[in-house]
Amino acid sequence: MKKLQTHMHPELFTFQLPYYLSGIFNTHQVTIYTYAFCIVIGTLVASLYTKWRAKKDLEIKNLSNNFFYLIFIAGFVGGKLFFYLEKPSYYWNNPNLLLDNFSGGFVFYGSFITIIPIVIWYLKKHKIAISPMLDILAITTLIVHSIGRIGCFNAGCCYGAPTNGSFGMIFPTTHNIAVHPTQLYEAITLIIILLILLVIKKRQQFSGQLFLLYVSFYAISRAVLELFRGDKRGYIINNYLSHSQLIALLILIGASYFYIKLKTKKFNLKI
Repeated sequence: MKKLQTHMHPELFTFQLPYYLSGIFNTHQVTIYTYAFCIVIGTLVASLYTKWRAKKDLEIKNLSNNFFYLIFIAGFVGGKLFFYLEKPSYYWNNPNLLLDNFSGGFVFYGSFITIIPIVIWYLKKHKIAISPMLDILAITTLIVHSIGRIGCFNAGCCYGAPTNGSFGMIFPTTHNIAVHPTQLYEAITLIIILLILLVIKKRQQFSGQLFLLYVSFYAISRAVLELFRGDKRGYIINNYLSHSQLIALLILIGASYFYIKLKTKKFNLKI
């Protein structure tokens, strides 16, 4: 069976700057990259959704933009830090690469683990109910993440291991070898999780349920998707247990614990 040859579109479009601006920015041409565009669109849609639900569910008339700035900074720092920790010796021997912050290389779980305590701190400080907001952010995260993975597909990064299966795709950078399009696998998985949560939301049993189900569903799916990843990633147990799989396991255990506690009303995240 002939494999699908993908035509990536890492660059969405380019445009020329006016003369007076080209002097200021020291460039005549600006390139808009598809991955960055997807992240911006996802963030915009997610921000509008968050403000809308915060107003409707929590009666917060105007959620401060500082909340979103804080999330972005925490996510950027955490995602980069965990990326460096996957290959600590490599970056120790090449410290100049630590300053190359905008060329890619992020770990989703790094961003997630950094964002959550920052968000909880912010909500406590501003006396906003924590678990209902986390439920809103579960949907928000799925929106950004799924659109971001479509950006990954167009950028040609994060593809999977070689395969002879019918879903295999040949990327320009895979040297005519068919690989798993894990970007699309994950994007589809995230959209499915999003639809499931929206259905559950109509019959939600307790505050915080959507968030805990989100992290549980994603942890399971991420652990499985790691089996199809083809890029060189850090391992806790070489070729058996990756960093992301270990984090997924720990998060699943933690989410299960809090799910039971909240469902039996023995624990409360509300203010």
